[in-house]
Amino acid sequence: MSAAQLFLLGIGYLSLLFLAALAVERGWVPIRLVRHPAVYTLALGVYASAWAIYGSLELASQAGYGYLAYYLGPAGAFLLASVLLVPIQRLTRTYQLSSLADLFAFRFRSRWVGTLITLVSLLAVLPLLALQIQTLGDVTRVLTGTASPALMALAFSAVIALFAILFGARHTRLHARHDTLLAVIALESLIKLLALLALGAFALFAIFEGPASVQAWLAGPGAAIQAEVTRLDPGQWRTLLLLFFAAAFLMPHLFHMAFAETLSRRTLQQASWSLPLYLLLLALPVPLILWGAQRVGADSAALGAAYLAYGLSESPWIQGLVFIAGLAAASGTLILIALALSGMMLNHWVLVAHSPIHQPDLYHWLRWLRRALIAAVIFGGWLFYRIVGIHHDLMTLGIVAFVGMAQCLPGILAVLYWPGANRKGMLSGLVVGVAIWLLGMWLPLLTGMTPRILLPPGLELLANEPDWYVVTLVSLAANILTFILVSLLTRTSEGERAAAEACSVDAVIRPKRLPLDARNGAEFIQRLAPVLGEEVARREVERALEALRISPQEGRPYALRRLRDRLQANLSGLMGPSVAQDIVDSYLPYRRGAQEPTDDIHFVESRLEAYRSRLTGLARELDGLRRYHRRILTRLPVGLCAFGVDDELLMWNDALAELSGIDGASVVGSRRTDLPAPWGELLGRMFDERQDHLYKQEVRLDGGVRYLSLRRAELQADDAVRGGTVVLVEDHSEMKWLEEELVHAARLASIGQLAAGVAHEIGNPITGISSLAQNLRYDTDDPQLLETAEQIQQLTDRVSRIVSSLVGFAHGGRHVQGQAFATLALREVVEDALHLIHLARSGQDVTYRNLCPEGCHIEGDAQRLVQVFVNLLNNARDASPDGGEVLIEASREGNGVCVTVTDEGQGIDASIRDHLFEPFTTTKAPGEGTGLGLPLVYSIIAEHHGQIHIESPPPERERGTRILMWLPTNREDGKHPHEPDSDR
Repeated sequence: MSAAQLFLLGIGYLSLLFLAALAVERGWVPIRLVRHPAVYTLALGVYASAWAIYGSLELASQAGYGYLAYYLGPAGAFLLASVLLVPIQRLTRTYQLSSLADLFAFRFRSRWVGTLITLVSLLAVLPLLALQIQTLGDVTRVLTGTASPALMALAFSAVIALFAILFGARHTRLHARHDTLLAVIALESLIKLLALLALGAFALFAIFEGPASVQAWLAGPGAAIQAEVTRLDPGQWRTLLLLFFAAAFLMPHLFHMAFAETLSRRTLQQASWSLPLYLLLLALPVPLILWGAQRVGADSAALGAAYLAYGLSESPWIQGLVFIAGLAAASGTLILIALALSGMMLNHWVLVAHSPIHQPDLYHWLRWLRRALIAAVIFGGWLFYRIVGIHHDLMTLGIVAFVGMAQCLPGILAVLYWPGANRKGMLSGLVVGVAIWLLGMWLPLLTGMTPRILLPPGLELLANEPDWYVVTLVSLAANILTFILVSLLTRTSEGERAAAEACSVDAVIRPKRLPLDARNGAEFIQRLAPVLGEEVARREVERALEALRISPQEGRPYALRRLRDRLQANLSGLMGPSVAQDIVDSYLPYRRGAQEPTDDIHFVESRLEAYRSRLTGLARELDGLRRYHRRILTRLPVGLCAFGVDDELLMWNDALAELSGIDGASVVGSRRTDLPAPWGELLGRMFDERQDHLYKQEVRLDGGVRYLSLRRAELQADDAVRGGTVVLVEDHSEMKWLEEELVHAARLASIGQLAAGVAHEIGNPITGISSLAQNLRYDTDDPQLLETAEQIQQLTDRVSRIVSSLVGFAHGGRHVQGQAFATLALREVVEDALHLIHLARSGQDVTYRNLCPEGCHIEGDAQRLVQVFVNLLNNARDASPDGGEVLIEASREGNGVCVTVTDEGQGIDASIRDHLFEPFTTTKAPGEGTGLGLPLVYSIIAEHHGQIHIESPPPERERGTRILMWLPTNREDGKHPHEPDSDR
């Protein structure tokens, strides 16, 4: 194959990748397919770099089945996803951490930690980058015979860098999901798998004649070749497993793919079995390809053990298939390493050295910096290949990279499972481990010098072991011991403890309840504008507000703290956690006072609710008890609110929300002084005056005037219990109105007694005037005087009736069973009630029409029935509009009389209508009615063995109310076993 043909084949394959990316970008591929969990699993197959195509053959030729460690290590890591990978994913998604350096900088609260992790990652990844590019150069040499394949490798690297820039650096946020890039990497993983399976099938059925032929060859001619293979001892095997296990989630490109590009926790858990399956399929063809090349007599000296697959056949199709598999593996790894490492270098080197403050177009500046760094990373890998890589085999380059990255393994485990670790211990352990790795492996890689390994006392047995094995054990042991000792002997800062709680698997975050200098979301934009620019500041704040679903004018301290946290997480995804923390701490500072800040209880409870499904054992039982107690307080039928020692509202229960018309979610986290009127002033009166009880305070709410009683209880704080204040709010409005009504009733009773006495005294002169008027008719025949005497007689009779009605009504209610019942003319009873109604000057222009027929008689207590009609007519008058008409009608119905009182008012709501005969139920405004009139009417009608019900509106009308009463003509007719309860 000529160099031109090889170049065209490679460019053709990369062009296919461009077309696939364009298809995803334009939406030609359904989004449900692009975001399918299988695509994510295949994308994770980027772990299988050029080492999987070539390095595995080299390792299998030297160590036999030891090559499986490369596949079993990551399989083990993903099988432990629920305890290892899922917690890391939770942290990266919550705090927008896109790289291992971001995670370490966040946990250990130091930009220097992020800087060091980035440096270690770069030093570890450079050999791996060189390995990918070296395979391109070596393959060019093997297939074309050219003595200088570096330019071909550089050309392929340039095209790959262009692809990474075009489709991997479009977003300014490193944590943004790259659907296009993910789909392309998944396609490459599929191509790798199919190519290797095809090569394995070719070896099995074209070179051998099937499995039986393979077995026969291994037992015969191949036995001598297999006998030359050096088997790994158990210690070396386990060490390789550990290295590949760590690489599966510590390598920058694999960390990025596993945690920055994942769709959800469920997707990652599905990958815990699907990725091991994929790796198993990749591993199966490797020995078949190796044995097939050995059977056909491929020259390992000329080709190199790593490239024995090219010796399977002289066919350009087979060689082209091997080349495509290797190019797919190398290009995917180069793209993702460049993308991930450029982000780390940008966040932890460039932005730390050159602050992004006052950049006119921050997004554009960051985007082009990333693109330049992507190109620099890939070009740096090519330079390392040209200067160093060409002198070493693939296995040496790969092992150096994996051992270097494994130095971060103690740190990542401490992030998750050791809250007591601190940055001094982590930095000390990492520096010691990396120093041993550099002296033992990196320095010999660069210079060819003999490794400088100082074996500790007791480890002399390792003197004859391979260098990589000794360096791995000594560096990791020194790293771990130094890490633990320094962390135990040095102090952990407050910030590190808070971050440790956030990172720990079992801990619940407990942020402090501190106020901010900024007063609302809109002010966040003003404060961030000097550092980020007006447009970027507005966009970032609006993005955070939208994610939290709060208003820009929101001023609650709790909401502002959540907004600050969300902004810091978003900026962390934009420029790394160290720079983001510096910006937020400088421009959105907390306001610290003399008072010690307390835990943010509301936030802790919200996190407990989210974490509840994962609690087990005693923790689950305690959480159930917490929820039970909180539900008691929330659903208490008495209003309850709780404040912290800093006067921040912690609880606003359902009863108080219903009374105030204010939803608890909208005010929890507010300062007491910032509560909506009149609650801020009302509660402030109790707090400021140090009163424990306020009785029947008049408060104007949306529903009208209410009378509220408040009781306060102080919660004394100690080491284990948080302090604060609890306030109970009871609505005593009905009690207040009843007391006023009772006072009014007593006043009316006194007036009634006075009126009865006055009526008695007036009765005597009225009787005298009536007698004189009657005598005058006998003393004269003058028609004019007789007419005058008749008028005097009529007027005195009218006065007598009025006085009699007043006296009778004053004595109403003193009913004596049975003996006051008499046969009554219904029309006269209604007229007496109307006389009393007319005496009350209500100011309303309402017409009353008594349409009761003359001859309509009932048996009953006249005064109590008058009281019934007075109450009903009063209600009808109050409900009627000016100029309205109230009709009183009666008709015979069976053994009784049906009486109706109809008005032209608005009617009665159905929800109230069925409860009107219950005490304290009223349709009138607060303070204007007691809700006792209709229950009294119901009771009197029941005593008369009658029935009463309401129609609102009446069937023939669109509005108004009709009260229907049925009264028996005699008491015997009204008796029945199911008569109404008179005590209702």
